[in-house]
Amino acid sequence: MYEKYGNVVTPEAMVESALNEIGYFAEVGFDLIKISVKASSVPLMIDAYRQLAEVTEYPLHLGVTEAGPLPGGVIKSTAGIATLLAEGIGDTIRYSLTADPVEEAKAGRFLLESLGLRERKNVDLIACPSCGRAEIDVVAVAEQAMTAFAEREIPLQVAVMGCVVNGPGEARDADLGIAAGNKRGHLFIKGKNALVVPEDEMVDTLVEWADFIMEHGTEAALKRVDIKKAEREAARDRDRLLEEQGEDANDSVSRIEMIKRHVQS
Repeated sequence: MYEKYGNVVTPEAMVESALNEIGYFAEVGFDLIKISVKASSVPLMIDAYRQLAEVTEYPLHLGVTEAGPLPGGVIKSTAGIATLLAEGIGDTIRYSLTADPVEEAKAGRFLLESLGLRERKNVDLIACPSCGRAEIDVVAVAEQAMTAFAEREIPLQVAVMGCVVNGPGEARDADLGIAAGNKRGHLFIKGKNALVVPEDEMVDTLVEWADFIMEHGTEAALKRVDIKKAEREAARDRDRLLEEQGEDANDSVSRIEMIKRHVQS
């Protein structure tokens, strides 16, 4: 087969090989099989599975074989597996990492949850990438939040945002979130400002309210707070930040000019 296709591995060769294997089982009337055409090359793997899905109805087992160690192995595997799953191709998956099998299982679970193919059991923590307006170390606070929630079975989307100017609006669809501003944390629930706490209590507050929402629900949580007061406090800190930093905290115009000069040189 290798020689037939010019001494190179091709999607066509992999599919023909798989079909030959399927034929052996068909000869004896056995059809309880699942097919895998994994490859360590992501484009090759994607093309092979796409072609195979066109010519057989057997379930397909997806994976990028010998993907390597973290973090590159996770990225390669996700690029291949997620592409196919998003197209409706694939029935089971395997992350083939040079790592603890627990890491493989975690990666697979997180991918399926992210694509909505598996019910989420743990927190989906979202966070902004930080910018010139952020008043906290977003990376540090997000890591603290991840540690605090760890394996707790709280299937909520929780947001950690760097500033109160953009945070509550950008993460309005999150079940719960907190945004920094003027050394304070502005807690919001489904986009509604709910509470103001000291900055060093942001993560503990997230965990406390996540527990409450899980037990009593979002509506009960909103009834516990003074939304108007929280909105006033958030507006005060937003106005202060905008006054101090202006509309463009990242000075985009000068950054664009700098990039242009770099490209032209």
